[in-house]
Amino acid sequence: MVRSDQPDSTGDPRHPAEARSTKASAGSPTSSGHHPRIGQPHDDAKEGPIGGGEQAAARISTPTQPLGPPGRPFDWQSPFFIGVAATAGVAVTVGAIWLLGVAAQALLLVALGLFLAVGLEPAVSWFVARGFRRWAAVTSVFLILLALLAGFLAVAIPPLVQQGTHLVDTVPQYVRQINDSSSVLGQLNERFQVQQNVEQLLKGSSSGVVSGVLSVGGALVGTFADVIIMLVLTGYFLADLPRIRAAIYRLVPYDRRPRAILLGDEIMAKVGGYVLGNVVISVVIATATFIWLVSFGVPYPLLLAILVGLFDLIPVIGSAVAGVLVALAALTVSVPVCLATVGFFVAYKFFEDYLLSPKVFGRVLKLPALVTIVALLIGGALLGIVGALVALPVAAALVLLTQQLLLPRLDRHQSVPAGEG
Repeated sequence: MVRSDQPDSTGDPRHPAEARSTKASAGSPTSSGHHPRIGQPHDDAKEGPIGGGEQAAARISTPTQPLGPPGRPFDWQSPFFIGVAATAGVAVTVGAIWLLGVAAQALLLVALGLFLAVGLEPAVSWFVARGFRRWAAVTSVFLILLALLAGFLAVAIPPLVQQGTHLVDTVPQYVRQINDSSSVLGQLNERFQVQQNVEQLLKGSSSGVVSGVLSVGGALVGTFADVIIMLVLTGYFLADLPRIRAAIYRLVPYDRRPRAILLGDEIMAKVGGYVLGNVVISVVIATATFIWLVSFGVPYPLLLAILVGLFDLIPVIGSAVAGVLVALAALTVSVPVCLATVGFFVAYKFFEDYLLSPKVFGRVLKLPALVTIVALLIGGALLGIVGALVALPVAAALVLLTQQLLLPRLDRHQSVPAGEG
């Protein structure tokens, strides 16, 4: 006979009734193994084969382990589990690819928002280092950007309206020049039959033009909505960037975490330097273009300078496309001015690629010229304009990881045992 002061089968030194009472009051299974708040009223006669399982459940439930000890682990090396794991792996991979395709647009906005947040992080950290709280620093950066945008619009809108009105007023003059074979536009029209092709296009597809205009309008509205969403995401990412950074680093094993922090912060600094440097370069080319156009009397200098600055944000092809548009505008003045404008953009392209860009990006990205070109080509082919925008910081991150992680492992000296090699 088991004495009342000895542990019962559940391992509790108290009286079995006292232990069961404590478990029941805590919301655990009672002496019958049935939970007091589940499936009441409880009737052992109606439980059938489950009754034995509930009695066993009452025996393994203890105050220290109310839900019982862990059972025998599964044999994950069995053929059944291996087959299930392989099938589940294929299904998860296919599902992940499908989900990426469906959510590609949203993921792209999230990635751009994070990219811009990292790019603005140096400015936010500058305010934080001077005593601002995080939310105040983020608000200050956005207010400064909004103030710059408002000031730019206040200065730019009146000339833009004036130049746009002048463009509408001079359209009849351009039409007369096109019909005049002695003018430059007239000679181009006779050679390429621009006017006839445009008239045939408008006559043959009037409904298509209307639908095209509607499509362009819808695309502009969608783009504006995407920009607003991206800016909102940028604000949230900036506000929570310290927590996001800590959460990412926490996913790294503890013994590798210090090295990951150093590498990760260096990559983030490169991204921030690239974003700010790209904006600086665009402002420089826009200013130089405005001065050039004003000097030679090319119409719509402010409008074209803004267009050049925006296009220059697109690496490789941006400034080239903008140069073609400006050269066409300079052609309305004279052929020599057009040729001089082309020469100006070619000279500036060399200046930007070999002097300005290395000066701005060299200290931050430290990318060889060949890697820069290859990265831009691959990024543009994969993701278009967005790929070209993020190609350089991504390439800089890959180069940094290669230099710090891969090459030291490959260069590590290992002694060769005697008789081998």
